[in-house]
Amino acid sequence: MKEKIQYRYKTTNEALDELKENGFTIDYNIEKDQLKQAPEIFDIVCIYRYEGMSDPDDESSVYGIINNQNGEKGVYVVGNLSTDDDVDHFLVDLEIKRRTIQE
Repeated sequence: MKEKIQYRYKTTNEALDELKENGFTIDYNIEKDQLKQAPEIFDIVCIYRYEGMSDPDDESSVYGIINNQNGEKGVYVVGNLSTDDDVDHFLVDLEIKRRTIQE
């Protein structure tokens, strides 16, 4: 049984710092081909969402992602105006997958 996904609300920098302290060292914004080539081996383990107080353009999400084959952990940051539809759809699919797992 998988753990429930954790949603946290912090600034993007705080989220990245906390995840780095917990071993999330790969930047999947740079290494996104790994996500695209074998999406079935990845899971989202936590999501940090941040919404700016006065400007909706400040909205962002930080995903903590784990590779289930080798245990490597990394992050993917999505602003509200993300530019990589393939990866964005992959992230949505992973969130849906997590929600439909039978407990």
